[in-house]
Amino acid sequence: MKRVTLFVNGTSSNGKVVALYGSLTDLLSVASSKLGIRASSVYNGTGGLIDDITLIRDDDVLYVSEGDSFDDVSKTQCADPQDDPGCPDWFQTHTDWLTLNVGGCCFTTTRSTLVSKEPVSMLAHMFRDKDVWGNKQDSQGAYLIDRSPGYFEPILNYLRHGQLIINDGINPLGVLEEARFFGIEQLAEQLENLIKSSQPADDHSPLTRKEFVRFLLATPTKSELRCQGLNFSGADLSRLDLRYINFKMANLRAANLTHANLSGANLERADLSSACLDGANLQGVKMLCSNAGVCVCYRELTYRVLRGCVLMCVCVCVTGS
Repeated sequence: MKRVTLFVNGTSSNGKVVALYGSLTDLLSVASSKLGIRASSVYNGTGGLIDDITLIRDDDVLYVSEGDSFDDVSKTQCADPQDDPGCPDWFQTHTDWLTLNVGGCCFTTTRSTLVSKEPVSMLAHMFRDKDVWGNKQDSQGAYLIDRSPGYFEPILNYLRHGQLIINDGINPLGVLEEARFFGIEQLAEQLENLIKSSQPADDHSPLTRKEFVRFLLATPTKSELRCQGLNFSGADLSRLDLRYINFKMANLRAANLTHANLSGANLERADLSSACLDGANLQGVKMLCSNAGVCVCYRELTYRVLRGCVLMCVCVCVTGS
C-alpha cells in the first residue's frame, strides 16, 4: 500500500498523510474529506496534472485544487530549500532525496522515510542530520552501508508503507537480524511472530520401520548413525543390521528387536522396557543405566545374546523356553 502527503494547492501547512487505493476519483474523495475542500484535480510537486492514480509513487507530495491552476509554493517561500533556513520543515523533509549503497546495491528514498516511521531507530539517528556520515559516501554520493541488500529491502519497504512484505527466497531470519541491527523494534517483533508461526510443531511421534530403513540405506557403511534420543516406541526393528548405532537415551519401549544385530551398539540410558530382544545379538553392546525390562529367551542369554556386554545398572527380565 502506498502513502502520499496531500496539501491544498498553494499552501505548505496542514498537510494530510493518506493511504493510496482505488482510483483517482477515490483519492479526490479522500482529499475533499481530509482537506475540507471540493477537490477536482491533483498536481505533483512540479505542477504536473495527474490524471491516472498509477502515476503516483509512494511518499509523493501532492497538491489538491478545486479547479484552479497549480500554485508553486516553493517559488514564493523556498527558492533553494537546502540553503534557506526559513524553508518549512515539511518541504525540506519531503524533497531531500538520497541514495543508499547497501552492500553494493543502491536504494533511493527520502530522508523522511528513514526518520519518520521509526524515530528512535539507528537509521533515524543516522539520517536525521544531513552531515552525520561525513565522507562515508561512494563516488556517486550514495551513503555506504555494509549490510545485505536482500535483507535490507523489506526493511526499507516497511519504513515506506508500514507493511511487512518478504519476497520468496528471502529468509525471514536474515531480515530479523537486520531489523535488530538497525534497532527497528516493532518490525523485529513482527518478524519473530512470523518465524514462530511458520515453524512446524514439534513432532514426537515414533519413527516407523520404513522411515528408519530409509535412514539406514542413506547412511554410508563407515559413518556413524546417531539415533540419540529418538523415539522408536513400538517400532518393528526385527532382523535389521543395527551394529554400532548410537541409541543413547533413545525410546525403544516395546520395540521389536527380535534377531536384530545390535553388536557394538550404544544403548546407554535407553528405555528398553517391554522391548523384545529374543535372538538379538548384543555382543559388545553398552547398556549403562538402561531401563531394560526386556524379554529375552534364556537359551540365548549366555551363549550369544549378551556376550561381551557392559550391563552396569541394568535390570534384565529373563524368560525361560
